[in-house]
Amino acid sequence: MARVAPEHRREQPSSVGGYLPIEHHGVIGDLHTVALVGNEGTIDWFCPERFDGPSLFGAILDDEAGGRFSIQPVGENFTTKQLYLPGTAVLVTRFFTESGVGEIVDFMPLRDSSCSIVRRIDVVRGSVRFEMRCAPAFDYARAPHRLAVDGLLATFLSGDKMCELRSPTIPLAASGDSAVAGFTLARGERASFVLSVGKPGLMWDEGAVEQAFRDTVEFWRNWIGQSRYRGRWREMVDRSAITLKLLTYLPTGAVVAAPTTSLPEQIGGPRNWDYRYCWLRDSGFTMFAFLRLGFRDEALSYLRWLHASGSGKGGAPLQVMYSIEGRSDLDEQELTHLSGYRDSRPVRIGNGASNQLQLDVYGEVIDAVYLAERGGMPLSYELWVKLRAILDWLAVNWDQPDEGIWEVRGGRRDFTYSRVMTWVAFDRAIRIQTKRGLPADTRLWRTTRDAAYEWVMTHGWSEARQAFHQYRDSDVLDASMLILPLVLMIAPTDPRMLSTLDAIREDLVSDSFVFRYDPEDSADDGLPGREGSFSLCSFWYVECLTRAGRLDEARLVFEKMLGYANHLGLYAEEIGASGEALGNFPQAFTHLGLISAAYDLDRALG
Repeated sequence: MARVAPEHRREQPSSVGGYLPIEHHGVIGDLHTVALVGNEGTIDWFCPERFDGPSLFGAILDDEAGGRFSIQPVGENFTTKQLYLPGTAVLVTRFFTESGVGEIVDFMPLRDSSCSIVRRIDVVRGSVRFEMRCAPAFDYARAPHRLAVDGLLATFLSGDKMCELRSPTIPLAASGDSAVAGFTLARGERASFVLSVGKPGLMWDEGAVEQAFRDTVEFWRNWIGQSRYRGRWREMVDRSAITLKLLTYLPTGAVVAAPTTSLPEQIGGPRNWDYRYCWLRDSGFTMFAFLRLGFRDEALSYLRWLHASGSGKGGAPLQVMYSIEGRSDLDEQELTHLSGYRDSRPVRIGNGASNQLQLDVYGEVIDAVYLAERGGMPLSYELWVKLRAILDWLAVNWDQPDEGIWEVRGGRRDFTYSRVMTWVAFDRAIRIQTKRGLPADTRLWRTTRDAAYEWVMTHGWSEARQAFHQYRDSDVLDASMLILPLVLMIAPTDPRMLSTLDAIREDLVSDSFVFRYDPEDSADDGLPGREGSFSLCSFWYVECLTRAGRLDEARLVFEKMLGYANHLGLYAEEIGASGEALGNFPQAFTHLGLISAAYDLDRALG
């Protein structure tokens, strides 16, 4: 039986000013939303019920006001380690103290009538005194709440929102508007806490907790067991696949770019964005990664979401991103009451880039449909009609200036990447039409495809740099040009591609780090400061080296990049100068890039 101890609270330990490094977190989820769990036993980010909902715990964006849910040993002298149970999204945080070793097992059941976080505490050696503090902050810390405690149950009420914290064995107490408990466990003893949001679910006795644990482990192991990948680096590929699955919104099949908002690309800078939406570009690439691993259901779900998603703005048939339910209105706001991660302001919700014109998304969408077709999933006539109207619009509008793949906020340019993906859109559409004999104005499509190709080879090529460049008739290098051989627009050993690869290596590559572009040398992206290296580009670089036959170099870069994953195999969007994670976390772009690079490199190595 757990022995209840008097409450003891200590200040949250931290690495930098109250904030854990971004990479010191793991992620758990239920295919509707996720929670970020720090390696010191704190849940620092959680938006109940859906990825883009208001946060309940947001300490990662404001250490004092954001709210967190912590379970930690009492005292200052402990060390921790984190690991996932193999083949699952069940996270174990292990504490080593002077008196014993304890573990928190965190997971989110897949799901009953409510959205729940289960935290099970076990002691495996000696005895450990723990303290628990659940301090929610509703609606991004904008809404106050009331707390009622009744024995083993604490109820938090904020307007019409409610969440419950329940323990099968540990009495709870109130400390201000937080629920707290202190308890000691000896070897072999166990305690549990379950936080539930939404409709009342299970009563959550110890039997229900154990059953939920077994069911969750079984779900994840059965799911990853469907993967066809049996090559090198399988553990990292599986972890990336599980992470992409965690970023999938089950009701619609949408894949969010990341489950967080406003984690900075430069500490203290303004490059802080809300990524809790479905970018057509990112989700199209994600579908390709799922298909490579054999996950057909996820690919089909994306196609259904694509068919149901909303229209674009300003006359365009598509926009850059949508909500997880396909809604197009994603107005950007600033939350001035939150201090931001390590004073990185502003904190944003919504994303103004949804109003941008990014012509490359048409290529990514059509390519995803083509890959699904090639994988044995024929598109419906209704979706073909929708895509045909999109292509007819693109045939008229493809050569407009746009904001490009990197969503610059310094004005539109004639970006080369957008013209490359225009060629992809029409090339893939023509292949689908030819194979299936579907009705379409292919004469117009072929003319546009050829015009886009000629544009890239003339206006997208710099004689001075002997490389493909960022925008029309410039000399600015851009790592997005690494996509050229990956989409089969140019052979990987074509002299132009090899010289582009060398130019990018000279100007944008540092060891295994690849930067998107040099902000001081490129089109004005509308923002001050710099950013870290962009991990997707590092994996694109590996693929280009692989296809160019430079296998030793490709393997070295790939292995080095694996070393920059966090302790759980997770990546943010970028990597900073000291190897730290920057940007939203975990990032779908990075993990799908890892899968693709591993697949190509493993196949080339035989």
